[in-house]
Amino acid sequence: MTQRIDTVIVGGGQAGLATSYCLRQQGRPHIVLERAAQPGSAWCDRWDSFTLVTPNWTIRLPGAEYQTGDPNGFMPRDEILGYFRQYVERFNLPIQYGVRVTAVELLPDGKGYRVTTDGDLYEAMNVVVATGSFQQPKIPAFNPDFPSLVTQLHSGQYRNPQGLPPGAALVIGSAQSGCQIAEELYKSGRKVYLCVGSAGRAPRRYRGKDTFDWLNRCGFLDQTVDRLPSPKAKFGANPQVSGQGGGHSLNLHQFARDGVTLLGRLRGVRDGKAHLAPDLKENLAGVDRFEVELLKMIDGYIETNGPDAPKEEVPRLQDGYRSEDILELDLRSAGISTVIWAMGYTFDFGLVKLPVVDGDGYPMQQRGVAAYSGLYFVGLNWLHKRKSALLIGVGEDAAYVASHIAARHG
Repeated sequence: MTQRIDTVIVGGGQAGLATSYCLRQQGRPHIVLERAAQPGSAWCDRWDSFTLVTPNWTIRLPGAEYQTGDPNGFMPRDEILGYFRQYVERFNLPIQYGVRVTAVELLPDGKGYRVTTDGDLYEAMNVVVATGSFQQPKIPAFNPDFPSLVTQLHSGQYRNPQGLPPGAALVIGSAQSGCQIAEELYKSGRKVYLCVGSAGRAPRRYRGKDTFDWLNRCGFLDQTVDRLPSPKAKFGANPQVSGQGGGHSLNLHQFARDGVTLLGRLRGVRDGKAHLAPDLKENLAGVDRFEVELLKMIDGYIETNGPDAPKEEVPRLQDGYRSEDILELDLRSAGISTVIWAMGYTFDFGLVKLPVVDGDGYPMQQRGVAAYSGLYFVGLNWLHKRKSALLIGVGEDAAYVASHIAARHG
């Protein structure tokens, strides 16, 4: 059966829901196709104790901006999912669950698109791809080289320390997810080894405010993609910080002080041994440098704009630099029973059967508007601004795309 409709939105996460709301405000008929059984399903792939990393006041989906309760708190996973369900119900958004889109193609006359699903076919004048950046777990090809007795999980499969087999854990990746999982594991009493990458660090609070508050005030989140030094810069990891326990800082040097064994990047595995790069100290220096530059930017904003914010010295820990340089780790001797891949996700826009991605697989577009008339993308990192994929920023791009669709049809 073929259904004809003005606009199809592929994906019922925060980007798809925000776009649906904006189209409804414009009076444009549309449908949202979501393969999962609920909206915001990417948030389901978070561990049990997960909370927002940004304060609650950053929840700014259009029409339902966070205004009450605890604006400076950090909403836990299940409440985030509840927020999305309530958003759909409150605005009666036309979302269909359990529908997997397999292809988006131009119609033979070039005036619109055929959207193929595992059920019905759709013909639409416009298609908004809102599938986000969290589509395929990022796991290196050499993961089969680990001994068969070692349990391997992606961070999206991790739930809690009790769900892992007894023994030490090797966490690969030190951005937000990797550091939060490593912290939960070692605080549960488990021995943890952590491969350190290039993700920077930000203190939870600085000079009387949440650091994210300062970043919002000083325009850091509004930086546009054209200011990036290179196209690949938009794939940088988010800085280390946590919303757990009311929010707190994460510091690799503190991890080392607490007994976590810090390692360089994983190069490969052979004969039950992990081979590691000699770059731990270099990576730690980059993490520290990120924080210094970030705070320098905030200090400059305060000096220029004059808010009442007493000066503060952030502790400069050095423990990680005293860590032993381990280039080879015998997994059995170390007692490692679990490997957690915390290297993030990759995106895949193969369902769009048109040449619309660049060499990195990232959609070619201008603020979500593709070169093919009626094709749009929403909800990606650096789609237009640094905050484009965040709850605080996705609504701006959704509104722009909805207005573009409305203008296109007069």
